[in-house]
Amino acid sequence: MRASGFCCAGCSYVHRLVHEHGLAGYYQIKDDVTAPADAAVFQPRDYGWLETAQQESEAAAGSSGGIPELNLDVQGISCAGCVWLIERIFQQQAGARDIVVNAQYGSMRLRWIPREFRAAEFARKLQGFGYLVGPAGETVEEPESRGLVKRIGLCAAFAMNVMLFSLPAYFGMDPTFEWAGLFNLLNAAFGTLSLLVGGIYFLTRAVRALRERALHIDLPIAIGIVGAYTGSLYGWLAGEERFLYFDFVSTFILLMLVGRWAQVAAVERNRRRLLSQQPKPQRVRLVGGEEVAPERLTPGQALLLGPGQTLAVESRLESPEAAFSLASINGESEPRVFRAGQRVPAGAIAVGRSEIRLVARETWRESLLARLLQPAERPAERHLLFERIVRGYIIGILAVATAAGIGWWLGSGDALRTWAVVTAILVVSCPCAIALSFPLADEMATVALRRQGVFVRDGDLWTKLSRVRQIVFDKTGTLTLENPVLQNPETVAELDAAARSALHTLVADNPHPVSVCLLEALLASGPVSPAGDGPGGFGEVRETVGFGVEVGEWSLGRPGWRGPGLAEPLVPGGGSAGVHDAELVRAGQVVARFRFVDSARPDARSELPRLRARGLAIGILSGDRPEKVALLARELDLPAESAVGGLSPAAKAEWLEAHGAGHTLMLGDGANDSLAFDRALCRGTPVIHRGVLERKADFYYLGRGIGGLRALFEVDGIRRRTQSAILVFSVSYNLLTVGLAVAGRMNPLLAAVLMPVSSLLGLLLVTTGMRPAFRRTR
Repeated sequence: MRASGFCCAGCSYVHRLVHEHGLAGYYQIKDDVTAPADAAVFQPRDYGWLETAQQESEAAAGSSGGIPELNLDVQGISCAGCVWLIERIFQQQAGARDIVVNAQYGSMRLRWIPREFRAAEFARKLQGFGYLVGPAGETVEEPESRGLVKRIGLCAAFAMNVMLFSLPAYFGMDPTFEWAGLFNLLNAAFGTLSLLVGGIYFLTRAVRALRERALHIDLPIAIGIVGAYTGSLYGWLAGEERFLYFDFVSTFILLMLVGRWAQVAAVERNRRRLLSQQPKPQRVRLVGGEEVAPERLTPGQALLLGPGQTLAVESRLESPEAAFSLASINGESEPRVFRAGQRVPAGAIAVGRSEIRLVARETWRESLLARLLQPAERPAERHLLFERIVRGYIIGILAVATAAGIGWWLGSGDALRTWAVVTAILVVSCPCAIALSFPLADEMATVALRRQGVFVRDGDLWTKLSRVRQIVFDKTGTLTLENPVLQNPETVAELDAAARSALHTLVADNPHPVSVCLLEALLASGPVSPAGDGPGGFGEVRETVGFGVEVGEWSLGRPGWRGPGLAEPLVPGGGSAGVHDAELVRAGQVVARFRFVDSARPDARSELPRLRARGLAIGILSGDRPEKVALLARELDLPAESAVGGLSPAAKAEWLEAHGAGHTLMLGDGANDSLAFDRALCRGTPVIHRGVLERKADFYYLGRGIGGLRALFEVDGIRRRTQSAILVFSVSYNLLTVGLAVAGRMNPLLAAVLMPVSSLLGLLLVTTGMRPAFRRTR
């Protein structure tokens, strides 16, 4: 796909779709860099819950005489262009009334005309453009960044007013001037408001950190704010101008809030791309039509499972036979065929076209899927090195202030002079450069990674990366691609219109990995004529489990099934080295033969040696068959002992515990990696459409390669070097300013000038130091 100018078939398809729908204006509004299209663009998705929700909304609106509406979550919103595109797609739907898209919360509210609008069809249309729709999540607290924006707006106004009423004194206003008292009163009022609105944010966080016996950067910030405000309040009450630092207090609080907002907003933006729904199956349909929540299932209940749906609990198969994907449970890359009477494990995904009948054998609480999806509480990561720096900083400043106070008291006997010196020390020692520049460096690192398809969703990630010594990959869907790779895509492009239409009918809405792969190649190669065009027309698609699907005179399946030759049913272990063939047949004649292979991600062979060159050990943990894991390890030149197959989810977690979970970065894509995720120091995933691991992950990365992992470590190295330079600058700055304060040479005007100067120099260091992160390319 690189030759076409697109990184993958998904991006090519979405680009064509945007232009076919007359929505090319999106490219004028969107961000300069956007994430590649997710694999979910081509995968069938169950929207039965949405049809039910629409019916319930219309029934409620009909009884009350109102307009039906739904609140839904949307995954994939990243910019104003996404909002514009979703709104335009909605307006193109029959019966659409109005829509409100909230980019910050990743949600939308729809209103429509009953019996004309189809919410599920709208959701499928959005999926084709790369946006996934899910049920509205539970009401959550207001994002921290939004609260910070409100504080910033108010504190900016307070700071400007304080500066306005401080300038006359700095320009020589006589203390006896008739308005001088009013100006000082307004300074104290606006300074106090700054403390109550913005300063309280840092004070409460500092107190909370102390209660947890942790030292946080908010503690020295809080000490500086309290020291400066207390001295200023005394100076205002006593009429001592040398104590008045209200302008410093208000400006310092404003800058600290801006730095914190930059840090928080970048991470929240990445989290907004994910649905907030719970990943467990939404509803389970029982035989007879009733739909129940998974928690209400009891052993012995007969249930129905549709194409692409996930089995909530272990069940006994009642249908004659059915194919299931177990990739997210045990890592098996090929679907497995089950016969009537066999047990099907919880978490299995139906990959056939037909409805499957099963009988539940356990409750949801007993289900393996429930255990794998159970959220694990992890304490916030503590940055021990930074805590030692903060501890030394606080002890040093307090010691200097105490020593200076004793010295000035013994030397001068002037209590006011002594207190003025101590106040000046506490004021100028505020860690402005660190508290503003460190969060900005984190934010710039997050933005730089987002441009390369890596999305940091937990700010604690930065404190963990330096401790990572090994990277452990799951195999299926993580180190390899999620679906098999079509080795001869030109065969699809060369099909005539009738064959393309027939192939589309056979693979559309079919969750089998081979069908998804062919659908991806078909849609990326150009438009497809509507089903039924051409001679003969098409009827209902029929499936023969283990062999293939057929419609009319067309069939798609294993070689020899409907064409010349002899076919064997699909069984685990069939094929050689992950190679598969399929034939498109018309009236007994082979029209096209497709060749597939389970392949490592395109850049794995080049990227893994680069990661190992950084001193990182590489391992593979998989539930797939050991011989397939060993074969992949040989292809990637990894030691045989570093690749372990045939592991259950619990065995993966136990392996990590025995091999240094505390310094491991675990990368996985399915529920079978969930327990190992809970043990690992860092967690990442390349898959965000399953709703399983993305909420546990510290970061996620999109695209077909793993180059983002190297980018993660390289950008972190740039960030740490930049912050080291800022730390050196901050120490040097404090030696100078604290020295002036100890010598009694510091005054409010000089402090008000030095503080923004140090902030600007810190920002210069950040922007200069982080520039290589934006210049690097994969």
